[in-house]
Amino acid sequence: MNITTRLIEAGDPEMISEAFQRQGWEKPEALYHRYVEEQRNGERVTLIAEADGEFAGYVNVIWSSSYPAFRENRIPEINDFNVLIKYRRRGIGSILLDEAEGRASERSGTVGIGVGLFADYGPAQVMYVKRGYIPDGKGIYCHQQYVAEDQTVVIDHDIALYLTKKL
Repeated sequence: MNITTRLIEAGDPEMISEAFQRQGWEKPEALYHRYVEEQRNGERVTLIAEADGEFAGYVNVIWSSSYPAFRENRIPEINDFNVLIKYRRRGIGSILLDEAEGRASERSGTVGIGVGLFADYGPAQVMYVKRGYIPDGKGIYCHQQYVAEDQTVVIDHDIALYLTKKL
């Protein structure tokens, strides 16, 4: 399998959205139009992976994260990292992360990433630790705030632990 990476282009959003819909995930086309625009504005880089010329996944590098600890320390954030299920366990995720980390290293000596806390994120949690990411020490973050002791939260896709890696 020939795996290549490239930047997102204006004609990609429909194709990306449809690929995720075919596997039962709702990822609206408008999201990817926003990624194209933010890349054009220099706010992010969206990297696309293709396997033998077919869309296989993507990852973003956000230059000014919405996560406070990254934003305050000017740590680029790897964000919204997805590989289609049928292409997993073939090295595509590692290729995307290598490329994202390379882009981040052009601006910073550290890169950050957030990871969900429930079992669906288990493979990502393991991958990040194996790649040298460690918790940033700020604890759990959910709905734009750090989770305090004795606070009750819903474990959903918005709850995360943020990790950093020295590049």
